[in-house]
Amino acid sequence: MTDINVFLDAMGLECPLPLLKAKQALNRMASGEVLEVLATDVGSVRDFEVFAKQSGNTLLLSEDNDGTYRYLFEKK
Repeated sequence: MTDINVFLDAMGLECPLPLLKAKQALNRMASGEVLEVLATDVGSVRDFEVFAKQSGNTLLLSEDNDGTYRYLFEKK
């Protein structure tokens, strides 16, 4: 089990807010820390995949639980 350092509830927010709030959270975190994000925006799946590739942060998990999307990022 991965230890979560920061939790972000982005449920009910629409694009681009889940991504913007995740970026802000990651900017405040130390290298190696893990951010968990919960979102309901279907567009967040693609947004977070692209963001991970562009930012260098590691997307450890991306899962869909009946329309609730859960992500784990490791800060680079």
